[in-house]
Amino acid sequence: MKHTILNTVAAAALALSAGAASAADKVTYLFPAPDFLPAFAPFQLAKGKGYFEANGLDVTFQVGKGGADVATQVALGNAELGGGIGDTPIIVRANGLEIRGVALLGGRGLTQLAWREDAGISGPADLKGKSIGVLSFQDTTYYNLLGVLASVGLTKNDVDIQAVGPGGIIQLTIAGKLDAMSGVPEWIAAIEAAGVAMDQQPVDSVFPAMAQAIIASDKTIAEKPEVVQGFVDAVLQGVRDISADPKAAAEEYVKLVPQHSENLAGIEAIMRAYAELIYPEGENQPLGAFSEERIKAVQAFYVDNGLVRTAVPVDELYTNEFIK
Repeated sequence: MKHTILNTVAAAALALSAGAASAADKVTYLFPAPDFLPAFAPFQLAKGKGYFEANGLDVTFQVGKGGADVATQVALGNAELGGGIGDTPIIVRANGLEIRGVALLGGRGLTQLAWREDAGISGPADLKGKSIGVLSFQDTTYYNLLGVLASVGLTKNDVDIQAVGPGGIIQLTIAGKLDAMSGVPEWIAAIEAAGVAMDQQPVDSVFPAMAQAIIASDKTIAEKPEVVQGFVDAVLQGVRDISADPKAAAEEYVKLVPQHSENLAGIEAIMRAYAELIYPEGENQPLGAFSEERIKAVQAFYVDNGLVRTAVPVDELYTNEFIK
């Protein structure tokens, strides 16, 4: 009898456990670039530390073919959520893709303007006649660079802009074939690790650039708000972990992403850069929230410079409803 009772209790426990597992909402998140990049550390920490699970989510990461592909797949419903930059909806919504930002990973801009110390550059005005690397001509690093140039009365015709990808930016800057770059903190760290002294300036000091963003379709927001809320909460907790203790976050991250296991010092430096340069909250802009004024200013620049064909209502580009 005793064994029967114990067996019944054990079976009930297993059933409850299985029920809890099946109750977790399955979510596909699409990265615009390889998911082992340090820029995506908040997502890896959220998964590795159980934040998604605690919010009732069973998250699968997949990698898309760049930002435009991610936006398309999310709009079509092939992924519940995806990654971009705060300005991604400005670019793609004008093309009929009904996606919007649901969380912004920091109050500062992701893109950094950096240059070799020996290039004779002290700021944006000195870029005239210089060679500058960007990821591609369809990428935010390029669009942000145009904004920087415009802030000092320059255009793309006044400089030599080269779209050479992340590896090309790093290698050509090390070789001295690029004077400057518009990119992310880890590219700068890689160049400096090779012994090249760099100077830098956050792009958002002269142009209203934005941080990474989590994007979702209007349909997912309407039909699965609890999924979006849980995902946003988990990733923002990952951001807070990095901001609170970059060293501890780096130690945890290299355990979760073994590609970086032999570069703890470098990862800690990158985490610290994100914590200091990108993640801080903006004025009247709590962590995760979008600024209507910033989005409006970026969209106006993109329209005026022919980067997008037409403006769309600003309130269709983002929502702050998932930011607590």
